[in-house]
Amino acid sequence: MAKKSKTDFPFEGTPEQEEKLKELIAKYTDVQGALMPVLQGAQDIYGYLPIEVQKMIADGLHIPLQTIYGVATFYSQFTLTPKGKYRIGVCLGTACYVKGSAQILEEIKKELDIDVKETTPDRLFSIEDTRCLGCCGLAPVMKINDDVYGRVVPEDVHSILEKYRLLG
Repeated sequence: MAKKSKTDFPFEGTPEQEEKLKELIAKYTDVQGALMPVLQGAQDIYGYLPIEVQKMIADGLHIPLQTIYGVATFYSQFTLTPKGKYRIGVCLGTACYVKGSAQILEEIKKELDIDVKETTPDRLFSIEDTRCLGCCGLAPVMKINDDVYGRVVPEDVHSILEKYRLLG
């Protein structure tokens, strides 16, 4: 059996989200330069920009879908993949890197079987690109949502992630 891609998720938009998106698009209809604020607003509504949302924006603003996709994939602020409930970042700044943060990141990727910018199939975890978190004295550092873990070693990864698995 083929392994499910970690970037293929069924669209789970709600009628309330769709109504908010329609209101947003209506606000910007016939406004020059509307695409960026509409994409930003759509990502705020859905958390990411799935193809279904891109199609609604294309139809509503009368802009080719290829243009929507091109802008959404060009700018790093936009994501086409939903984020996990728990967003993991490992500092790869100089202080953390020299103290082994790359090994911590590799352990997380191995434990979750995903890569950076991917989300686990259950949408529980995602790994984000992270640079200096400003906690150099605690190097190496990892962050899960707003929780910061300092002086992490690869052997800590399983127990840290397990805590979040139990929370669900």
